[in-house]
Amino acid sequence: QVQLVESGGGLVQPGGSLRLSCAASGISFSINTVHWYRQAPGKQRELVASITTSGRTNYADSVKGRFTISRDNAKNTVYLQMNSLKPEDTAVYYCKTHWDRDYWGQGTQVTVSS
Repeated sequence: QVQLVESGGGLVQPGGSLRLSCAASGISFSINTVHWYRQAPGKQRELVASITTSGRTNYADSVKGRFTISRDNAKNTVYLQMNSLKPEDTAVYYCKTHWDRDYWGQGTQVTVSS
């Protein structure tokens, strides 16, 4: 059974940092591209960052230079380091991968507010 579990969200002030984790079981991240998405209230879910099996990364323009996606294959975990956070980064963050179908985690709330 494939399961993705996100953690690391919370409340942070503008300019602060958080590191999100996405831990997988039942599937190997080393052979799958992994994505981070986010969904703010009243908005569509949007792609934030991706990391391929070769380690190539891609970012949404809105987070380039502030967010970093990385992977620890030994821990079967993907991270999203978020720096210089802004109020508009407030959202539920989800990780996703694909095998026989798309698999999503349950999401972790990130709130950026003073």
